[in-house]
Amino acid sequence: MPDPSPTPILDAPHADADVLDNAPWHSLTGPHESFAIGGDLVRRYPEDVAPFVAVRSWDEPGVWQALVDLVGPGAEIGLSGYDGDVPAGWEIVGQGEGVQLVETDALRPRPDPEAVLLGAQDAPEMLAIVERNQPGPFRPRTYELGRYIGIRRDGRLIAMAGERLHPEGWTEISAVAVDADHRRQGLASRLVLDVAFHIQERGDRALLHAAASNVGAIAAYERLGFALRRRNRFSAVRTPTA
Repeated sequence: MPDPSPTPILDAPHADADVLDNAPWHSLTGPHESFAIGGDLVRRYPEDVAPFVAVRSWDEPGVWQALVDLVGPGAEIGLSGYDGDVPAGWEIVGQGEGVQLVETDALRPRPDPEAVLLGAQDAPEMLAIVERNQPGPFRPRTYELGRYIGIRRDGRLIAMAGERLHPEGWTEISAVAVDADHRRQGLASRLVLDVAFHIQERGDRALLHAAASNVGAIAAYERLGFALRRRNRFSAVRTPTA
């Protein structure tokens, strides 16, 4: 079986950056363990929290059967960091390339005076802005994973960002969304810097994930002080039906 590990691009300036090679697993066995469903080989978040399924190691015997036991037959799941062959009976539904970026010393985070905290009462609006802008997966309870903030204009939520994966010592900035008629005003950058500020305030460091094809967003994150650490393959697969 081919080595599924992507080639690192940046040597992250922190000794514990290895947890980022398998961020979902280290989230679900670390700070997000209270959300974890599964056991010693595979874990996942509740379906209404996040779509991620995490694997301890692809070299573990029985890992594919453990995935079936966890999610059931005929289920479609996303796998991160695996680009080898799938066993007989499994189906690859889709694949894509992503990138992982981490903060550098050039990042200058700061709180934003217009940002407001978002919570359970804002979930319908959060789901709506994600639907309008498609920044990535967001479920009804995703806001429980960390701190989410937004900007309102005339009472309407027009920009949002927050925290998602949380491997020990790191927090992912995610769900960065700005409505089309409010773009090019720097709102996304302001919210990213606010989220990063509070991440650093509690002693963590910030990371981001983006589709490799989203070159505009990647360039914007790099201008803020993030650097490309590694490329990664994302695969959507379907478990055997019987």
